[in-house]
Amino acid sequence: MSGTPFVLLHGFWHGSWCWASVTAELAARGRVATAVDMAGHGLNARRPTAASARPFDEAAFAAAPSPVAGVSLDDAADLLTAQLKRLGRPCVLVAHSMGGNVATRVAEQAPDLVAHLVYVTAFMPSSGTPAGAYITEPENAGELVSAAVRTDPDVVGALRLDVASPDPAYRAKLREAFYNDIAPDVADAAMALLSPDGPIGIVKGSTDLTPEGWGSVPRTYVMCMRDNAIRPRLQERFITEADAAFPDNPTKVVRLDASHSPFLSQPERLAEILASIA
Repeated sequence: MSGTPFVLLHGFWHGSWCWASVTAELAARGRVATAVDMAGHGLNARRPTAASARPFDEAAFAAAPSPVAGVSLDDAADLLTAQLKRLGRPCVLVAHSMGGNVATRVAEQAPDLVAHLVYVTAFMPSSGTPAGAYITEPENAGELVSAAVRTDPDVVGALRLDVASPDPAYRAKLREAFYNDIAPDVADAAMALLSPDGPIGIVKGSTDLTPEGWGSVPRTYVMCMRDNAIRPRLQERFITEADAAFPDNPTKVVRLDASHSPFLSQPERLAEILASIA
């Protein structure tokens, strides 16, 4: 194993498990890579009891306060920073989806820990702007995630999906949002591993960016052109805004003909892209 290590951070509702194929592909190329769980996700997730109650009570599920409602962007950044420090050397930090908001905060606060930032169809918000502010912007028209949220996030403290729903129409909606280029049986297996709640505090948190912090870290954005969660026009806006704010450190852009989840649909290609960056 050689070269700069990779740390892979997933997005909302997912966990470190989603990077398994990519870490294997990186290992096959002689690269050190580790995937970590975000605060409130993976092994750090806590599910509302109403999610697994039988018989299922839809009203109770929609009203139940989230066990991860108190998780903030600060909490998520602190956890990721601690995970990076354990490496003992700077890494290539790869963030997917809402993981981009967390990676942005960490790179601003501790740029010495990050040799290169890679956003894989991820939120890359401008200075002082919460990631959640972009979800309803015109550039994100056509996204399918909001329609799948099953409760008021401000009431329960989380963006909640009914990941265990037996309803074929709802499950098809989730597949189209996240996994539209993935075999249905693989998509169903992935959905079975999702946690229902994404902490609203991570969505609402923002980071003031500086030239000596986030602006000093080289970055690459991997655009996914078939993404129904973060639409391509919004991905382009992230890149445009970042380059306007920090013109001396422009974003390298790679385009993939992929859904929101290229770690499942194109792990070999994604690993090739990452290895070439390092």
